[in-house]
Amino acid sequence: MLADMTGMPDGGLTPERAVGGPGMGARPADGLIDTFGRRVRDLRVSVTDHCNLRCTYCLPASGLPWLNRAEMLTATEIIRLVRLFVQWGVTNVRLTGGEPLLRPDLADIVTGIARLTPRPRIALTTNGVGLAGAAEKLARAGLDRVNVSLDTTDWENYVQLTRRDRFDDVVVGLAAAAEAGLKSVKVNAVVIRGANDDDVADLLQFCIDNGYELRFIEQMPLDAQHGWRRELMVTAGEVHTRLAERFRLTPTPGYQRGSAPARRFLVDGGPETVGVIASVTEPFCDRCDRLRLTAEGMLRNCLFARGEADLRTPLRGGADDAQLVALLRQETQRKARGHGINEPDFTQPTRPMSAIGG
Repeated sequence: MLADMTGMPDGGLTPERAVGGPGMGARPADGLIDTFGRRVRDLRVSVTDHCNLRCTYCLPASGLPWLNRAEMLTATEIIRLVRLFVQWGVTNVRLTGGEPLLRPDLADIVTGIARLTPRPRIALTTNGVGLAGAAEKLARAGLDRVNVSLDTTDWENYVQLTRRDRFDDVVVGLAAAAEAGLKSVKVNAVVIRGANDDDVADLLQFCIDNGYELRFIEQMPLDAQHGWRRELMVTAGEVHTRLAERFRLTPTPGYQRGSAPARRFLVDGGPETVGVIASVTEPFCDRCDRLRLTAEGMLRNCLFARGEADLRTPLRGGADDAQLVALLRQETQRKARGHGINEPDFTQPTRPMSAIGG
């Protein structure tokens, strides 16, 4: 039986108030399509906002006021909502946080999603601290892929960036994920000027030596402190230049990027590759196929959206599937053309990445 973490609150929207919006008679085969013709295929599901690291570019040293257990969706609620998304065309589900491995029923959630028809591909984004003890169980539950955040292979830099001495745990966790037989083990790295920008080539060599796929990601304005500054962001172009000092990078032949965020390059002729995600300097919003569900059940159509749809209240108020689907379609229709980071009127969202889900 799936473990529930929360109780059912009193009050909330009635099913009648939850209905509204277009397309109640639409067929699931139509999918979730926004006003710019982008079809939703990817769902990011945050299972908790709690985190056991305090990365300088994400969280303050003291952490944040975390959600309590009653505020977070239960495993059963998450699986029900994911089922609706899958029925309406989602093929990829990524579980995120906060740090998702802090959720004690994470394997139950993976199992429930893996039993859906059609079965979506299931991935996990984690800081890797607890991965060594969880990788095999999650693989058995149905997890397909894992992305581990690791910004440096230098122990001292890791401690300074994360404010925690857990580097060895992450290295062991990566090895455990590979040993568990997951189809893909990737490393995600954010490069910060003056902190780890000298480490990019060493990190790529580490990943090549161990069979991991590396993705460098431009830092985005999603920190809780609102301290992001464009001049401190190391651009994708700079990362490429740093890597080219040691490696020969060439475009991957025949690679169809589609909605994938990373540009992929062969390293020294391959077969190893490295990806660079230029969310700020080379936005790919025109191909974005993602929606995001927060740990407390808010649906966001973009990391930088200025609004969100409350699914938890109607869900716990007795809404049926058709009423919930109407909300999914409404929020999809509200998706903007782009994130607007490079526009003069851009405003950083009040929610940090840890509260939205990566």
